[in-house]
Amino acid sequence: MASPSQIQQFCIFLLILFNLKDPPLVLAISGNVSFEFPSFNLRNLTLLGDSYLRRGVIGLTRDVTVPSSSSGTLIYDSPIPFSDQESNTTASFSTRFSFSILDVNENSYGDGLSFFLSQDNQTLGSPGGYLGLVNSSQLTRNRFVAVEFDTRLDARFNDPNDHHVGLDIGSLNSIKTADPISQDIDLKSGDLITAWIDYENDLRVLNVYMSYSSLKPGQPLLNVDVDLSEYLKGDMYVGFSGSTEGSTELHLVANWSFRTSGFPPANPNPNPNPHNVSDSSVTVTTPVIPVSNAASKRHKSLVLGLGIAGPAFFCASLMAFGYISVRKWQKIKRVKSLKAELVTGPKEFSYKELKLATRGFHSSRIIGRGAFGNVYKATFNFPGSIAAVKRSKHSHEVDWVWGLHGEGNIIEAADPRLKGEFEEEMRKLLLVGLSCANPDSTGRPTMRRVLQILKGEAEPVAVPRKKPSLTFSCSLALTLEEIVSSCD
Repeated sequence: MASPSQIQQFCIFLLILFNLKDPPLVLAISGNVSFEFPSFNLRNLTLLGDSYLRRGVIGLTRDVTVPSSSSGTLIYDSPIPFSDQESNTTASFSTRFSFSILDVNENSYGDGLSFFLSQDNQTLGSPGGYLGLVNSSQLTRNRFVAVEFDTRLDARFNDPNDHHVGLDIGSLNSIKTADPISQDIDLKSGDLITAWIDYENDLRVLNVYMSYSSLKPGQPLLNVDVDLSEYLKGDMYVGFSGSTEGSTELHLVANWSFRTSGFPPANPNPNPNPHNVSDSSVTVTTPVIPVSNAASKRHKSLVLGLGIAGPAFFCASLMAFGYISVRKWQKIKRVKSLKAELVTGPKEFSYKELKLATRGFHSSRIIGRGAFGNVYKATFNFPGSIAAVKRSKHSHEVDWVWGLHGEGNIIEAADPRLKGEFEEEMRKLLLVGLSCANPDSTGRPTMRRVLQILKGEAEPVAVPRKKPSLTFSCSLALTLEEIVSSCD
């Protein structure tokens, strides 16, 4: 919503507009940009594809089952100016971010992640060797400058090996690469790695530094002599992309800072006369030009007309400005309300509220059916109140088993016909069943983890003694789980 000072400034602007003989000069001045995310939330960021936010960390790819693939993108919302036509200047930039690449399965790596600058903020790139940067069917559509952190050898793009950092300009064929192993950095270690990317436009050089600590090394891993002024045109978006191809590699970004530099400082008092050497030492006198009586009368009529039309137009403009401000304030309020829910988390409902919202789980409210129960349309008594609620056919059985687990007697749920045999196996099976029935989706294991547990290759998931409450959000239709949670 516009503040009183902004409205006052607008009124002063209109008054000046009607009292000046010449229209005001409007200057578009480019400026340097700087931002920092010590940890992440959803403010000022756009997530595309499989990317998600969890506990302040952005995941670019998800833990999917082999041979599925995944790709995701993180983009800073506001476009950033990289060139100033008036001064014919291209910005320099520096970015610092910490990331990790890990995998739940050994020897299942690929493909990598990238930091990019692009004029496109909507294209979700293809998985695999495309690194989520470009669409495989439209390779030339997205013009970009990117630094890739590649963990898979892809012969299509002339990769030197399966462990390199490279500079890409409009193509996935890197113009120069370096192996982080040369500085004892293992991209696949799963450890947190900090990277610095600096481009100095005056020197026409780009450097990439990497370290396991927060201290920037003295020597760059990758040094490229390159002029990016032809590629950094106008406003561009900055962000990250990542992808997998038949692998289970996870790409996580923990923090990020970015800044541009090199634009000339704005002159708060631009001098319209190039010959004036001091604004304070020059006095400009407007000459008096005699006019005839007829011209004087016409001038008075014009002044009278402006005296009447000016205030009327001013009032109309003020009313329009006020209407637009109120509408903008309402929109901002809705967006803030939505993002507040995304940041604070989902809402918890009691069974009574769910029953009331679905009219007692009435058959007319069924919108879908699954193997484990029906899905009902639920309407709550507050804005953004429509949600989908699934009622399990086996909810009472799950509650009974969970109750036994809380008492430390979960084995009593086993079929008595087993006569106490296979007790450990049954205990493991029942715990796995409860973990899969957890109302909190973040506590459920993946199917891969379930198979590993049943085969004895992984430890069982910790199951809370008390059954967690059912929580979900009802403000975003079918998108909140995809954006905020990394659960299957």
